[in-house]
Amino acid sequence: MLSIAARTIPRRVAAAQTVRTMAKKAAPTHGQGQKKVGDAARQAAASTPGPVSAATTKLNGAPSPSPAGASTSPADAATPPPVDSIPPADASNPPPPLDSIPEPTPAVDPFTTAAPSSNVPSLDFSPLDHPRQDQEPGRTGARSSKGSLSSTERRRRFMGQVSLALMVVAFAGNAVYMGREWEEDELKNKRLTRENAPATRWGRTKERFMDLFDYFNKPAWPELLPPPYPPPHQKPYTLLISLDDLLITSTWDRQHGWRTAKRPGVDYFLAYISQFYEVVIFTSQNYYTAGPVLDKLDRYNFYINHRLFREATRSINGKIVKDLSYLNRDLNKVVLLDTDPDHISTHPENAILLPKWKGDPKDKGLVAMIPFLESIAIYKPADVRPILEAYAGKDIPIEYGKKEAEAKARHVEEWKNKHGKGVAAPSIGSWFGISAGPASPRNEPPATYLEQKRREAQAQYKEEQKYIQEHKEELEKLLQQDQEAMAAQVPGNLWEAIGGVSAGAKGAEGLAAPTPGTPGAAGSAQAAAKGVEAKKA
Repeated sequence: MLSIAARTIPRRVAAAQTVRTMAKKAAPTHGQGQKKVGDAARQAAASTPGPVSAATTKLNGAPSPSPAGASTSPADAATPPPVDSIPPADASNPPPPLDSIPEPTPAVDPFTTAAPSSNVPSLDFSPLDHPRQDQEPGRTGARSSKGSLSSTERRRRFMGQVSLALMVVAFAGNAVYMGREWEEDELKNKRLTRENAPATRWGRTKERFMDLFDYFNKPAWPELLPPPYPPPHQKPYTLLISLDDLLITSTWDRQHGWRTAKRPGVDYFLAYISQFYEVVIFTSQNYYTAGPVLDKLDRYNFYINHRLFREATRSINGKIVKDLSYLNRDLNKVVLLDTDPDHISTHPENAILLPKWKGDPKDKGLVAMIPFLESIAIYKPADVRPILEAYAGKDIPIEYGKKEAEAKARHVEEWKNKHGKGVAAPSIGSWFGISAGPASPRNEPPATYLEQKRREAQAQYKEEQKYIQEHKEELEKLLQQDQEAMAAQVPGNLWEAIGGVSAGAKGAEGLAAPTPGTPGAAGSAQAAAKGVEAKKA
Protein backbone atom coordinates (compact mmCIF):
# COMPACT_ATOMS: atom_id res chain seq x y z
CA MET A 1 0.00 0.00 0.00
CA LEU A 2 2.76 2.38 0.88
CA SER A 3 4.47 1.64 -2.36
CA ILE A 4 1.35 2.51 -4.35
CA ALA A 5 0.94 5.80 -2.52
CA ALA A 6 4.60 6.61 -3.06
CA ARG A 7 4.22 6.13 -6.79
CA THR A 8 0.93 8.12 -7.22
CA ILE A 9 1.44 11.14 -4.96
CA PRO A 10 4.02 12.95 -7.16
CA ARG A 11 1.78 12.56 -10.18
CA ARG A 12 -1.23 13.84 -8.28
CA VAL A 13 0.69 16.90 -7.13
CA ALA A 14 1.83 17.65 -10.69
CA ALA A 15 -1.72 17.33 -12.05
CA ALA A 16 -3.10 19.63 -9.35
CA GLN A 17 -0.45 22.28 -10.11
CA THR A 18 -1.31 22.11 -13.81
CA VAL A 19 -5.02 22.64 -13.11
CA ARG A 20 -4.33 25.63 -10.81
CA THR A 21 -2.06 27.23 -13.42
CA MET A 22 -4.73 26.91 -16.14
CA ALA A 23 -7.40 28.32 -13.83
CA LYS A 24 -5.25 31.36 -13.06
CA LYS A 25 -4.59 32.08 -16.74
CA ALA A 26 -8.11 31.58 -18.02
CA ALA A 27 -10.30 32.59 -15.06
CA PRO A 28 -13.41 31.54 -17.03
CA THR A 29 -16.83 32.73 -16.04
CA HIS A 30 -19.04 31.09 -18.65
CA GLY A 31 -19.89 27.40 -18.69
CA GLN A 32 -18.05 27.08 -21.98
CA GLY A 33 -14.75 28.20 -20.39
CA GLN A 34 -15.23 25.89 -17.41
CA LYS A 35 -15.89 22.98 -19.76
CA LYS A 36 -12.64 23.58 -21.62
CA VAL A 37 -10.68 23.77 -18.36
CA GLY A 38 -12.27 20.52 -17.20
CA ASP A 39 -11.44 18.84 -20.52
CA ALA A 40 -7.82 19.97 -20.22
CA ALA A 41 -7.65 18.59 -16.66
CA ARG A 42 -9.11 15.28 -17.72
CA GLN A 43 -6.62 15.03 -20.59
CA ALA A 44 -3.80 15.62 -18.15
CA ALA A 45 -5.14 13.01 -15.73
CA ALA A 46 -5.70 10.45 -18.52
CA SER A 47 -1.93 10.03 -18.87
CA THR A 48 -1.68 8.80 -15.23
CA PRO A 49 -2.81 5.43 -13.72
CA GLY A 50 -6.20 4.96 -12.14
CA PRO A 51 -5.46 6.66 -8.83
CA VAL A 52 -4.45 9.92 -10.68
CA SER A 53 -7.74 9.89 -12.64
CA ALA A 54 -9.56 9.41 -9.40
CA ALA A 55 -7.77 12.41 -7.92
CA THR A 56 -8.65 14.51 -10.96
CA THR A 57 -12.28 13.46 -10.72
CA LYS A 58 -12.24 14.47 -7.11
CA LEU A 59 -10.93 17.90 -8.10
CA ASN A 60 -13.87 18.24 -10.48
CA GLY A 61 -16.26 17.60 -7.60
CA ALA A 62 -17.07 13.82 -7.94
CA PRO A 63 -16.11 11.27 -5.24
CA SER A 64 -13.02 9.15 -5.99
CA PRO A 65 -13.48 5.40 -5.61
CA SER A 66 -10.77 3.51 -3.74
CA PRO A 67 -8.85 0.75 -5.52
CA ALA A 68 -9.92 -2.75 -4.85
CA GLY A 69 -8.49 -4.25 -1.70
CA ALA A 70 -7.10 -0.98 -0.45
CA SER A 71 -8.09 0.59 2.80
CA THR A 72 -6.61 3.58 4.59
CA SER A 73 -7.14 4.99 7.97
CA PRO A 74 -7.76 8.60 8.72
CA ALA A 75 -4.36 8.94 10.31
CA ASP A 76 -2.59 7.56 7.25
CA ALA A 77 -4.49 9.89 4.93
CA ALA A 78 -3.70 12.92 7.06
CA THR A 79 0.03 12.21 7.57
CA PRO A 80 2.19 12.45 4.44
CA PRO A 81 5.04 9.99 4.10
CA PRO A 82 8.59 11.14 4.59
CA VAL A 83 10.35 12.56 1.59
CA ASP A 84 13.20 10.10 1.59
CA SER A 85 10.77 7.24 1.58
CA ILE A 86 9.07 8.41 -1.67
CA PRO A 87 10.66 6.90 -4.69
CA PRO A 88 11.41 9.08 -7.68
CA ALA A 89 8.86 9.49 -10.41
CA ASP A 90 8.78 7.08 -13.25
CA ALA A 91 10.87 8.55 -16.03
CA SER A 92 9.09 6.46 -18.59
CA ASN A 93 5.78 8.23 -17.94
CA PRO A 94 6.50 11.97 -17.27
CA PRO A 95 3.70 14.60 -16.88
CA PRO A 96 2.63 16.43 -20.11
CA PRO A 97 4.31 19.76 -20.85
CA LEU A 98 2.31 22.93 -20.22
CA ASP A 99 2.60 24.21 -23.78
CA SER A 100 0.73 21.14 -25.06
CA ILE A 101 -2.39 22.13 -23.17
CA PRO A 102 -4.73 24.24 -25.44
CA GLU A 103 -5.08 27.90 -24.56
CA PRO A 104 -8.43 28.72 -22.95
CA THR A 105 -10.86 31.10 -24.65
CA PRO A 106 -10.62 34.70 -23.28
CA ALA A 107 -13.41 35.67 -20.96
CA VAL A 108 -16.24 37.74 -22.45
CA ASP A 109 -18.16 40.22 -20.34
CA PRO A 110 -21.89 39.87 -21.11
CA PHE A 111 -22.62 43.40 -19.85
CA THR A 112 -20.37 45.19 -22.33
CA THR A 113 -20.96 43.53 -25.68
CA ALA A 114 -22.51 40.45 -27.17
CA ALA A 115 -20.57 37.37 -28.22
CA PRO A 116 -18.94 37.85 -31.62
CA SER A 117 -20.64 34.76 -33.02
CA SER A 118 -24.11 35.81 -31.84
CA ASN A 119 -26.58 37.44 -34.26
CA VAL A 120 -28.69 38.97 -31.48
CA PRO A 121 -28.42 42.85 -31.50
CA SER A 122 -26.92 44.49 -28.45
CA LEU A 123 -29.21 46.06 -25.87
CA ASP A 124 -26.49 48.31 -24.51
CA PHE A 125 -27.32 52.05 -24.59
CA SER A 126 -23.68 52.99 -25.20
CA PRO A 127 -22.34 50.45 -27.70
CA LEU A 128 -18.74 50.29 -28.74
CA ASP A 129 -17.41 52.68 -31.34
CA HIS A 130 -16.41 49.83 -33.65
CA PRO A 131 -19.29 48.12 -35.49
CA ARG A 132 -19.76 44.43 -35.59
CA GLN A 133 -17.95 42.49 -38.26
CA ASP A 134 -21.18 41.29 -39.86
CA GLN A 135 -22.70 44.82 -39.94
CA GLU A 136 -21.97 47.49 -42.61
CA PRO A 137 -20.53 50.82 -41.38
CA GLY A 138 -23.00 53.75 -41.22
CA ARG A 139 -26.14 51.62 -41.10
CA THR A 140 -28.31 51.27 -38.05
CA GLY A 141 -30.28 48.27 -39.14
CA ALA A 142 -33.59 50.15 -38.89
CA ARG A 143 -36.27 49.27 -41.37
CA SER A 144 -36.86 51.79 -44.20
CA SER A 145 -40.19 53.62 -44.30
CA LYS A 146 -40.28 53.55 -48.10
CA GLY A 147 -43.33 51.77 -49.34
CA SER A 148 -44.89 51.70 -45.89
CA LEU A 149 -46.64 55.17 -45.84
CA SER A 150 -50.05 55.41 -44.33
CA SER A 151 -53.08 56.31 -46.41
CA THR A 152 -53.27 59.75 -44.79
CA GLU A 153 -49.67 60.52 -45.67
CA ARG A 154 -50.12 59.34 -49.25
CA ARG A 155 -53.26 61.48 -49.57
CA ARG A 156 -51.39 64.49 -48.18
CA ARG A 157 -48.55 64.06 -50.65
CA PHE A 158 -50.96 63.70 -53.53
CA MET A 159 -52.84 66.87 -52.60
CA GLY A 160 -49.55 68.74 -52.32
CA GLN A 161 -48.54 67.69 -55.82
CA VAL A 162 -51.94 68.66 -57.20
CA SER A 163 -51.75 72.09 -55.50
CA LEU A 164 -48.29 72.72 -56.91
CA ALA A 165 -49.45 71.83 -60.41
CA LEU A 166 -52.45 74.17 -60.11
CA MET A 167 -50.21 77.01 -58.93
CA VAL A 168 -47.91 76.56 -61.91
CA VAL A 169 -50.86 76.55 -64.32
CA ALA A 170 -52.38 79.64 -62.67
CA PHE A 171 -49.08 81.51 -62.78
CA ALA A 172 -48.60 80.70 -66.44
CA GLY A 173 -52.17 81.77 -67.27
CA ASN A 174 -51.77 85.03 -65.34
CA ALA A 175 -48.51 85.76 -67.17
CA VAL A 176 -50.27 85.30 -70.51
CA TYR A 177 -53.16 87.51 -69.36
CA MET A 178 -50.79 90.27 -68.23
CA GLY A 179 -49.39 90.52 -71.73
CA ARG A 180 -52.72 91.53 -73.27
CA GLU A 181 -53.18 94.80 -75.13
CA TRP A 182 -53.65 98.06 -73.26
CA GLU A 183 -57.13 99.39 -72.53
CA GLU A 184 -58.07 103.06 -72.52
CA ASP A 185 -59.11 103.13 -68.86
CA GLU A 186 -55.94 101.33 -67.88
CA LEU A 187 -53.75 103.81 -69.73
CA LYS A 188 -55.59 106.69 -68.09
CA ASN A 189 -55.07 105.27 -64.61
CA LYS A 190 -51.39 104.70 -65.32
CA ARG A 191 -50.91 108.20 -66.79
CA LEU A 192 -49.72 106.63 -70.04
CA THR A 193 -50.52 107.02 -73.70
CA ARG A 194 -50.27 104.57 -76.55
CA GLU A 195 -47.11 106.32 -77.69
CA ASN A 196 -45.11 106.00 -74.46
CA ALA A 197 -46.66 102.78 -73.11
CA PRO A 198 -44.73 99.48 -73.56
CA ALA A 199 -45.71 97.94 -76.89
CA THR A 200 -44.28 94.40 -76.59
CA ARG A 201 -45.95 91.52 -74.75
CA TRP A 202 -42.99 91.21 -72.39
CA GLY A 203 -43.06 94.96 -71.69
CA ARG A 204 -46.78 94.94 -70.89
CA THR A 205 -46.37 91.88 -68.67
CA LYS A 206 -43.48 93.48 -66.78
CA GLU A 207 -45.34 96.77 -66.34
CA ARG A 208 -48.44 95.09 -64.94
CA PHE A 209 -46.41 92.73 -62.76
CA MET A 210 -44.43 95.57 -61.16
CA ASP A 211 -47.68 97.36 -60.32
CA LEU A 212 -48.47 94.54 -57.88
CA PHE A 213 -45.50 95.57 -55.71
CA ASP A 214 -45.81 99.33 -56.28
CA TYR A 215 -48.98 99.81 -54.23
CA PHE A 216 -47.30 101.27 -51.14
CA ASN A 217 -44.94 103.42 -53.23
CA LYS A 218 -47.70 105.43 -54.88
CA PRO A 219 -49.88 108.27 -53.55
CA ALA A 220 -52.96 107.36 -51.57
CA TRP A 221 -55.28 108.69 -54.31
CA PRO A 222 -55.11 108.49 -58.09
CA GLU A 223 -56.02 112.20 -58.27
CA LEU A 224 -54.56 114.44 -55.59
CA LEU A 225 -56.71 117.51 -56.31
CA PRO A 226 -60.42 117.81 -57.03
CA PRO A 227 -61.54 118.91 -60.48
CA PRO A 228 -60.90 122.59 -61.20
CA TYR A 229 -63.56 125.17 -60.44
CA PRO A 230 -65.63 126.32 -63.38
CA PRO A 231 -64.70 129.70 -64.90
CA PRO A 232 -64.30 132.43 -63.81
CA HIS A 233 -63.57 131.13 -60.30
CA GLN A 234 -60.66 128.90 -61.28
CA LYS A 235 -57.31 130.62 -61.66
CA PRO A 236 -55.46 129.57 -64.82
CA TYR A 237 -52.20 128.52 -63.14
CA THR A 238 -51.38 126.29 -60.18
CA LEU A 239 -48.49 127.06 -57.84
CA LEU A 240 -47.20 124.22 -55.64
CA ILE A 241 -45.16 125.46 -52.68
CA SER A 242 -43.08 123.33 -50.34
CA LEU A 243 -43.16 124.03 -46.63
CA ASP A 244 -39.89 122.92 -45.02
CA ASP A 245 -36.97 125.34 -45.39
CA LEU A 246 -38.98 127.46 -47.83
CA LEU A 247 -41.83 129.04 -45.90
CA ILE A 248 -40.69 127.95 -42.43
CA THR A 249 -37.78 126.32 -40.66
CA SER A 250 -37.74 124.28 -37.47
CA THR A 251 -35.05 123.97 -34.81
CA TRP A 252 -34.72 121.95 -31.62
CA ASP A 253 -32.74 122.49 -28.43
CA ARG A 254 -32.79 121.11 -24.89
CA GLN A 255 -34.16 124.29 -23.40
CA HIS A 256 -37.15 124.97 -25.69
CA GLY A 257 -37.66 121.76 -27.67
CA TRP A 258 -39.03 122.21 -31.20
CA ARG A 259 -39.53 125.75 -32.40
CA THR A 260 -40.80 126.87 -35.82
CA ALA A 261 -39.77 130.17 -37.39
CA LYS A 262 -41.71 131.93 -40.15
CA ARG A 263 -39.71 133.23 -43.09
CA PRO A 264 -39.65 137.01 -43.55
CA GLY A 265 -42.30 138.14 -46.03
CA VAL A 266 -44.20 134.84 -46.09
CA ASP A 267 -47.53 136.50 -45.18
CA TYR A 268 -47.20 139.04 -47.97
CA PHE A 269 -46.02 136.39 -50.42
CA LEU A 270 -49.05 134.13 -49.87
CA ALA A 271 -51.57 136.98 -49.84
CA TYR A 272 -50.22 138.67 -52.94
CA ILE A 273 -49.41 135.64 -55.12
CA SER A 274 -52.81 134.02 -54.39
CA GLN A 275 -54.37 136.63 -56.69
CA PHE A 276 -52.67 135.00 -59.69
CA TYR A 277 -52.35 131.30 -58.79
CA GLU A 278 -54.24 128.43 -57.31
CA VAL A 279 -51.95 128.01 -54.28
CA VAL A 280 -51.32 124.44 -53.11
CA ILE A 281 -49.04 123.63 -50.18
CA PHE A 282 -47.28 120.36 -51.04
CA THR A 283 -45.19 119.12 -48.10
CA SER A 284 -43.51 115.84 -47.23
CA GLN A 285 -44.58 116.20 -43.60
CA ASN A 286 -47.52 114.37 -42.10
CA TYR A 287 -50.82 116.12 -41.47
CA TYR A 288 -50.51 116.11 -37.68
CA THR A 289 -47.25 118.09 -37.82
CA ALA A 290 -47.81 120.36 -40.85
CA GLY A 291 -51.53 121.04 -40.33
CA PRO A 292 -51.18 123.29 -37.25
CA VAL A 293 -48.43 125.27 -38.98
CA LEU A 294 -50.60 125.92 -42.04
CA ASP A 295 -53.45 127.01 -39.77
CA LYS A 296 -51.15 129.71 -38.45
CA LEU A 297 -49.98 130.82 -41.90
CA ASP A 298 -53.52 131.07 -43.33
CA ARG A 299 -55.85 131.45 -40.40
CA TYR A 300 -59.03 132.16 -42.39
CA ASN A 301 -58.31 129.99 -45.43
CA PHE A 302 -58.08 133.01 -47.71
CA TYR A 303 -54.89 132.17 -49.60
CA ILE A 304 -54.19 128.42 -49.59
CA ASN A 305 -56.65 126.50 -51.77
CA HIS A 306 -55.43 122.93 -51.10
CA ARG A 307 -53.03 121.11 -48.79
CA LEU A 308 -51.12 117.96 -49.72
CA PHE A 309 -49.17 116.00 -47.11
CA ARG A 310 -46.93 112.95 -46.91
CA GLU A 311 -49.54 110.49 -48.19
CA ALA A 312 -49.66 112.40 -51.49
CA THR A 313 -46.00 111.72 -52.28
CA ARG A 314 -44.32 108.74 -53.94
CA SER A 315 -41.35 106.62 -52.91
CA ILE A 316 -38.81 105.90 -55.65
CA ASN A 317 -35.63 104.05 -54.67
CA GLY A 318 -36.31 104.91 -51.04
CA LYS A 319 -36.59 108.66 -51.72
CA ILE A 320 -39.65 110.90 -51.36
CA VAL A 321 -40.81 112.27 -54.73
CA LYS A 322 -43.61 114.68 -55.59
CA ASP A 323 -45.05 113.15 -58.74
CA LEU A 324 -47.05 115.84 -60.54
CA SER A 325 -48.72 113.33 -62.86
CA TYR A 326 -51.17 112.55 -60.01
CA LEU A 327 -52.08 116.21 -59.54
CA ASN A 328 -55.17 116.26 -61.81
CA ARG A 329 -54.02 119.51 -63.42
CA ASP A 330 -52.63 120.49 -66.80
CA LEU A 331 -48.85 120.34 -66.35
CA ASN A 332 -48.42 123.11 -68.92
CA LYS A 333 -49.70 125.49 -66.25
CA VAL A 334 -48.14 124.07 -63.08
CA VAL A 335 -45.16 125.58 -61.22
CA LEU A 336 -43.47 123.84 -58.28
CA LEU A 337 -41.31 125.67 -55.72
CA ASP A 338 -39.09 123.33 -53.71
CA THR A 339 -35.70 123.08 -51.99
CA ASP A 340 -34.96 119.34 -52.33
CA PRO A 341 -33.72 117.94 -55.69
CA ASP A 342 -35.19 114.50 -54.90
CA HIS A 343 -38.70 115.94 -54.63
CA ILE A 344 -38.67 117.26 -58.21
CA SER A 345 -36.88 114.31 -59.86
CA THR A 346 -39.91 113.16 -61.87
CA HIS A 347 -40.81 116.62 -63.28
CA PRO A 348 -37.79 118.93 -63.12
CA GLU A 349 -39.12 120.92 -66.09
CA ASN A 350 -42.02 122.16 -63.90
CA ALA A 351 -39.92 123.02 -60.85
CA ILE A 352 -37.92 125.92 -59.51
CA LEU A 353 -35.23 124.77 -57.08
CA LEU A 354 -34.55 127.41 -54.44
CA PRO A 355 -31.84 127.50 -51.76
CA LYS A 356 -32.93 126.46 -48.27
CA TRP A 357 -33.71 129.12 -45.71
CA LYS A 358 -31.78 128.52 -42.49
CA GLY A 359 -33.45 131.15 -40.30
CA ASP A 360 -31.83 134.41 -41.46
CA PRO A 361 -34.17 137.20 -40.22
CA LYS A 362 -32.99 139.56 -43.00
CA ASP A 363 -33.74 137.14 -45.83
CA LYS A 364 -35.61 138.53 -48.87
CA GLY A 365 -35.37 135.57 -51.21
CA LEU A 366 -39.06 134.66 -51.01
CA VAL A 367 -40.35 138.15 -51.78
CA ALA A 368 -37.80 138.50 -54.58
CA MET A 369 -39.54 135.65 -56.45
CA ILE A 370 -42.82 137.58 -56.75
CA PRO A 371 -41.96 139.63 -59.91
CA PHE A 372 -41.02 136.51 -61.87
CA LEU A 373 -44.08 134.53 -60.78
CA GLU A 374 -46.53 137.36 -61.35
CA SER A 375 -45.13 138.02 -64.81
CA ILE A 376 -45.96 134.42 -65.83
CA ALA A 377 -49.56 134.81 -64.62
CA ILE A 378 -49.91 138.24 -66.25
CA TYR A 379 -48.57 137.34 -69.69
CA LYS A 380 -50.35 133.93 -69.63
CA PRO A 381 -48.01 131.71 -71.66
CA ALA A 382 -49.50 128.51 -73.09
CA ASP A 383 -46.73 126.42 -71.51
CA VAL A 384 -44.63 127.51 -68.55
CA ARG A 385 -42.06 124.72 -68.88
CA PRO A 386 -39.87 126.38 -71.58
CA ILE A 387 -39.69 129.52 -69.44
CA LEU A 388 -38.67 127.57 -66.34
CA GLU A 389 -36.05 125.61 -68.28
CA ALA A 390 -34.55 128.87 -69.55
CA TYR A 391 -33.95 130.00 -65.94
CA ALA A 392 -32.83 126.60 -64.62
CA GLY A 393 -29.67 126.81 -62.52
CA LYS A 394 -29.71 130.63 -62.43
CA ASP A 395 -30.48 133.21 -59.77
CA ILE A 396 -34.01 133.91 -60.97
CA PRO A 397 -34.63 137.25 -59.15
CA ILE A 398 -31.44 138.77 -60.57
CA GLU A 399 -31.76 137.29 -64.06
CA TYR A 400 -35.39 138.25 -64.37
CA GLY A 401 -34.65 141.75 -63.02
CA LYS A 402 -32.20 142.20 -65.88
CA LYS A 403 -34.75 141.00 -68.44
CA GLU A 404 -37.43 143.32 -67.06
CA ALA A 405 -35.03 146.28 -67.04
CA GLU A 406 -34.12 145.57 -70.68
CA ALA A 407 -37.80 145.39 -71.61
CA LYS A 408 -38.43 148.68 -69.81
CA ALA A 409 -35.57 150.32 -71.66
CA ARG A 410 -36.92 149.13 -75.03
CA HIS A 411 -40.36 150.43 -74.11
CA VAL A 412 -39.00 153.87 -73.26
CA GLU A 413 -36.89 153.95 -76.41
CA GLU A 414 -39.85 153.07 -78.58
CA TRP A 415 -41.97 155.71 -76.93
CA LYS A 416 -39.32 158.36 -77.45
CA ASN A 417 -38.91 157.43 -81.09
CA LYS A 418 -42.65 157.59 -81.60
CA HIS A 419 -43.56 160.71 -79.60
CA GLY A 420 -40.30 162.53 -79.37
CA LYS A 421 -40.05 164.92 -76.48
CA GLY A 422 -43.60 166.21 -76.71
CA VAL A 423 -46.27 165.95 -74.08
CA ALA A 424 -47.86 162.57 -73.67
CA ALA A 425 -51.27 162.42 -75.32
CA PRO A 426 -54.13 161.93 -72.85
CA SER A 427 -56.06 158.72 -73.09
CA ILE A 428 -59.72 158.62 -74.15
CA GLY A 429 -60.74 157.27 -70.76
CA SER A 430 -59.21 160.28 -69.00
CA TRP A 431 -61.55 162.60 -70.90
CA PHE A 432 -64.55 160.97 -69.20
CA GLY A 433 -62.84 160.44 -65.84
CA ILE A 434 -62.70 156.63 -66.12
CA SER A 435 -58.96 156.14 -66.43
CA ALA A 436 -57.80 152.77 -65.18
CA GLY A 437 -54.81 154.25 -63.36
CA PRO A 438 -53.10 157.47 -62.49
CA ALA A 439 -52.13 159.58 -65.42
CA SER A 440 -48.50 159.53 -66.46
CA PRO A 441 -46.48 162.66 -65.76
CA ARG A 442 -45.79 164.97 -68.68
CA ASN A 443 -42.74 164.22 -70.78
CA GLU A 444 -42.53 160.68 -69.35
CA PRO A 445 -43.44 157.40 -71.08
CA PRO A 446 -46.54 155.57 -69.82
CA ALA A 447 -46.28 152.48 -67.67
CA THR A 448 -45.81 149.13 -69.32
CA TYR A 449 -48.55 146.49 -69.36
CA LEU A 450 -46.75 144.59 -66.61
CA GLU A 451 -46.49 147.68 -64.43
CA GLN A 452 -50.17 148.45 -64.85
CA LYS A 453 -51.23 144.93 -63.80
CA ARG A 454 -48.83 145.07 -60.90
CA ARG A 455 -50.39 148.29 -59.64
CA GLU A 456 -53.84 146.70 -59.84
CA ALA A 457 -52.64 143.69 -57.85
CA GLN A 458 -51.12 145.94 -55.21
CA ALA A 459 -54.37 147.84 -54.86
CA GLN A 460 -56.33 144.59 -54.56
CA TYR A 461 -53.96 143.31 -51.88
CA LYS A 462 -54.44 146.47 -49.81
CA GLU A 463 -58.21 146.27 -50.14
CA GLU A 464 -58.20 142.66 -48.99
CA GLN A 465 -56.08 143.40 -45.94
CA LYS A 466 -58.37 146.29 -45.07
CA TYR A 467 -61.39 144.01 -45.25
CA ILE A 468 -59.76 141.47 -42.93
CA GLN A 469 -58.96 144.12 -40.37
CA GLU A 470 -62.49 145.54 -40.44
CA HIS A 471 -64.21 142.16 -40.15
CA LYS A 472 -61.73 140.36 -37.94
CA GLU A 473 -64.21 139.80 -35.10
CA GLU A 474 -66.77 138.34 -37.46
CA LEU A 475 -64.18 136.07 -39.04
CA GLU A 476 -63.03 134.88 -35.62
CA LYS A 477 -66.63 133.97 -34.69
CA LEU A 478 -67.05 132.03 -37.92
CA LEU A 479 -63.78 130.23 -37.31
CA GLN A 480 -64.82 129.31 -33.77
CA GLN A 481 -68.14 127.96 -35.03
CA ASP A 482 -66.33 125.80 -37.54
CA GLN A 483 -64.03 124.42 -34.87
CA GLU A 484 -66.94 123.61 -32.57
CA ALA A 485 -68.79 121.89 -35.40
CA MET A 486 -65.75 119.78 -36.17
CA ALA A 487 -65.32 118.86 -32.49
CA ALA A 488 -68.98 117.82 -32.28
CA GLN A 489 -68.53 115.44 -35.19
CA VAL A 490 -65.66 113.58 -33.52
CA PRO A 491 -66.98 110.31 -31.99
CA GLY A 492 -66.40 109.79 -28.30
CA ASN A 493 -65.89 106.03 -28.45
CA LEU A 494 -65.65 103.12 -30.84
CA TRP A 495 -69.39 102.40 -30.95
CA GLU A 496 -70.16 106.00 -31.92
CA ALA A 497 -67.58 105.81 -34.68
CA ILE A 498 -69.11 102.60 -36.07
CA GLY A 499 -72.58 104.09 -35.85
CA GLY A 500 -71.48 107.25 -37.59
CA VAL A 501 -69.92 105.33 -40.45
CA SER A 502 -73.04 103.21 -41.00
CA ALA A 503 -75.33 106.24 -40.77
CA GLY A 504 -73.14 108.18 -43.17
CA ALA A 505 -73.23 105.34 -45.70
CA LYS A 506 -77.04 105.22 -45.57
CA GLY A 507 -77.40 108.98 -45.83
CA ALA A 508 -74.97 109.25 -48.73
CA GLU A 509 -77.27 107.09 -50.87
CA GLY A 510 -79.98 109.73 -50.92
CA LEU A 511 -77.75 112.80 -51.27
CA ALA A 512 -76.43 114.29 -54.46
CA ALA A 513 -72.71 114.65 -54.96
CA PRO A 514 -71.38 118.02 -53.76
CA THR A 515 -70.50 120.52 -56.42
CA PRO A 516 -66.85 121.57 -56.77
CA GLY A 517 -65.95 124.41 -54.47
CA THR A 518 -68.56 123.65 -51.83
CA PRO A 519 -67.16 124.69 -48.42
CA GLY A 520 -66.30 121.85 -46.06
CA ALA A 521 -65.65 121.80 -42.34
CA ALA A 522 -63.78 125.09 -42.44
CA GLY A 523 -66.11 126.51 -45.06
CA SER A 524 -67.58 129.51 -43.28
CA ALA A 525 -64.38 131.53 -43.26
CA GLN A 526 -63.46 130.29 -46.71
CA ALA A 527 -66.90 131.24 -48.02
CA ALA A 528 -66.35 134.70 -46.64
CA ALA A 529 -63.04 134.85 -48.47
CA LYS A 530 -64.74 133.84 -51.71
CA GLY A 531 -67.24 136.63 -51.15
CA VAL A 532 -64.42 139.13 -50.85
CA GLU A 533 -62.88 137.90 -54.10
CA ALA A 534 -66.22 138.06 -55.88
CA LYS A 535 -66.70 141.60 -54.63
CA LYS A 536 -63.27 142.58 -55.95
CA ALA A 537 -63.97 141.02 -59.32
